[in-house]
Amino acid sequence: MSEEITLYESKWLGLYRIGHWDFARRPNSDACVGILAITDSDEIVLVEQFRIPVGKRVIEIPAGLVGDEEEHRGESLADTAARELMEETGYCAARVDPLLSSPTSAGMTPEFTHLFLATGLSRETEGGGISGEDITVHHVPLAGLRDFLAGKMTEGLAVDFKIHAALAAARIAF
Repeated sequence: MSEEITLYESKWLGLYRIGHWDFARRPNSDACVGILAITDSDEIVLVEQFRIPVGKRVIEIPAGLVGDEEEHRGESLADTAARELMEETGYCAARVDPLLSSPTSAGMTPEFTHLFLATGLSRETEGGGISGEDITVHHVPLAGLRDFLAGKMTEGLAVDFKIHAALAAARIAF
């Protein structure tokens, strides 16, 4: 394999080249977690936030970067998932179980996404994220999820594929 060349690097994103291939990587993290949170009432807990790269609000499962902040370096994937769930939704989970790990976009970045199933939820706070985040929390009955997502797309929002991937990995039909 050829030597890696740095084409551009900021605090949050870098562009690199190996041989003939250019790719992006986060200088401060090589992984992210996504959390499929299901309440005891069979509701999926989703988040909504504006995403600058796509220029619109996106419906997502709670998620976050692994080890991107100094105080969380060395944290396990499951601990990161539990922390991100609490920060974004206000829920504490009795169980956080791994579902799958996969390259996020293998042709563009070496980042891996690790999906988890969170159950035994108890609401501790309102959630909404940390400083600078504007997150809306949604509780959607699994039986009505398809209609909820279709309605959000009709409103002009995007729906992140990790919702479907996590449900399939957990073998939850909706």
